[in-house]
Amino acid sequence: MTNSKTSDFTPALGSIGSIRLYDRVIALLTREKHWRGKLIAALTPLEADIIVDIGAGTGSLAILIKKIQPSVRMIAIDPDPEIEKIAENKAAKAGTDLEFISAMGDADLDHLIAPGTVDKVVSSLVLHQCPIPVKKRILGNAFRMLKPGGILYISDYGRQRSVLMKLAFNLVRMTDGYDDTRANKEGKLPDYISEAGFNSIEELNVTSTPTGSISLYKGLKPKT
Repeated sequence: MTNSKTSDFTPALGSIGSIRLYDRVIALLTREKHWRGKLIAALTPLEADIIVDIGAGTGSLAILIKKIQPSVRMIAIDPDPEIEKIAENKAAKAGTDLEFISAMGDADLDHLIAPGTVDKVVSSLVLHQCPIPVKKRILGNAFRMLKPGGILYISDYGRQRSVLMKLAFNLVRMTDGYDDTRANKEGKLPDYISEAGFNSIEELNVTSTPTGSISLYKGLKPKT
């Protein structure tokens, strides 16, 4: 694990949840297998890929990617040292070789991940927990890491299009804060992805869950 200075962040499950319950809560309340399956299908990890997971949490996605394509160089970034210990233990039990960086997703990581060297960046259920300036810096980091032609994949709460999904999303908003989650609810993530420099932005999939709808976004870094 590589240590880097961290700043304030919303813990997993907010300030009231137990990180030891994180995986079970996420599986139950977000239909994790469904949206994560859609993300993996879109990602299509290749043997020579370098993939970065920003806000890797307990490492479930990073481990799954590594299981599907063991030759991938998989880098997991997360600021929470307690939850990272869980991720490290899970990776060891799964026999997967992950690289861990302890840092905020918006931290300056150029000395650890050279700009323009990463094939794909993924991030799931992270941006809704962040203030708008942090959301934008995370997306800027992803853009800087990626090679020209590299691809960004974001699975997170997006525009809540129905009354039912808006009501369901209130559970997340009570936990993670109304201010930080407002931009997600209003469907502004594609705008922020575009502002970071990405083009060909698509919403590939929307999954309805007991806590609101989760969108899968894709953005391309221009080749030139």
